[in-house]
Amino acid sequence: MTDDRTYDDAFGVNLPIDKARKQFAKDMREELEESGADFSELVPDGTIEMVPFKKNDIRRICQNGEWLFSVVDVIEAVTESERPSKYWSDLKAKLVKDEGFGELSDNIGKLPLPSADGKLRPSEVANAEVLFRIIQSVPSPKAEPVKRWLAKVAYERIQETQDPELAIKRAILTYQLQGRSDEWIERRIRSIVARNELTREWQKRGIKDRKDFAMLTNIISEETFGVGVQRHKRLKGLNSQNLRDHMTDLELILTMLGETSTTTIARQRDAQGLYDNASAARSGGSIAGGARKQIEQETGQKVVSSENFLGSRKRTADPMFLTEGGRKPPQTMDEAREDEFTRQIAKALGMSYEELADQAWSIEADVGNDDAVYGYIVKLENGSTTYLMPDQVE
Repeated sequence: MTDDRTYDDAFGVNLPIDKARKQFAKDMREELEESGADFSELVPDGTIEMVPFKKNDIRRICQNGEWLFSVVDVIEAVTESERPSKYWSDLKAKLVKDEGFGELSDNIGKLPLPSADGKLRPSEVANAEVLFRIIQSVPSPKAEPVKRWLAKVAYERIQETQDPELAIKRAILTYQLQGRSDEWIERRIRSIVARNELTREWQKRGIKDRKDFAMLTNIISEETFGVGVQRHKRLKGLNSQNLRDHMTDLELILTMLGETSTTTIARQRDAQGLYDNASAARSGGSIAGGARKQIEQETGQKVVSSENFLGSRKRTADPMFLTEGGRKPPQTMDEAREDEFTRQIAKALGMSYEELADQAWSIEADVGNDDAVYGYIVKLENGSTTYLMPDQVE
């Protein structure tokens, strides 16, 4: 095995991205239906609006719960060409010839939009994700401002109840704005789908409390990478940032392997409750851990990396921030659970959050045959262990 793509294939974490997105949408819709979400306030298909970008008015139409924008209007905004239709026609021909644009062009459709004379005429339209790819091929100082504008307006008034893929689409725009590679973005999306599948499986198998989600996640991390989640974050110089948004390709691949293995093992063993699922997590994580050791032996390099996407590669815009009225986006549920759980354990041990988070540590539930939790065994980096009663943790 020599490159990351080979590892994807070898470890079976190469789910095609279109299938990954469909799986995410399916899971999200099921969650929304189970939660009794309101599906009434939707933007009707066929809704046409004019959205201003500086001096340009860009037409958009809602189709299948998604805003599609006039490609020619966006080209005009980016290039300021007096003949945007001709510019787009020439650019499209060049992209098809030189850059294999054929597959992407399949995602450009034609829908009726109002023309200058007020009549509806078939016009080429595309979603924000496709337009990002087109704009990247246009040498213009307005390219980045238009991309940030698209990130802001792409999902206005669209809710998860209307588009279950909304979270994935926002994530893709975020990563594109950050300049991440297409290969990294695909892996990150697959990892989101794998994580979502695992947490839903845990919920079905009796895992409800946030501390238990955090504990099981930490078990997989320790078995996979030899370090817990918080220690991994510290190695990368992260605080409140999402660890997985700063993983290397190999770290993402192994994270997926550990979590998909855990999901499969939990199903095969019919794991129920915390004790069984902790055992499945160790087994799943150890599979990924074995793969990590094999990679390290073959390459002579450690997989766990201090690399991150901060500094000069820090995001210039955040679609969630832009589309949520300027509010700071919250931590992911996993990140919030992990941070809060670490603070709880640190307090119970009489330590500061930083003292605990900055070292490798583990916690194991003392579970009886009746699946009742009698206490928790915490092991620190120096080898010392502490037994905590449930009321000290919960």
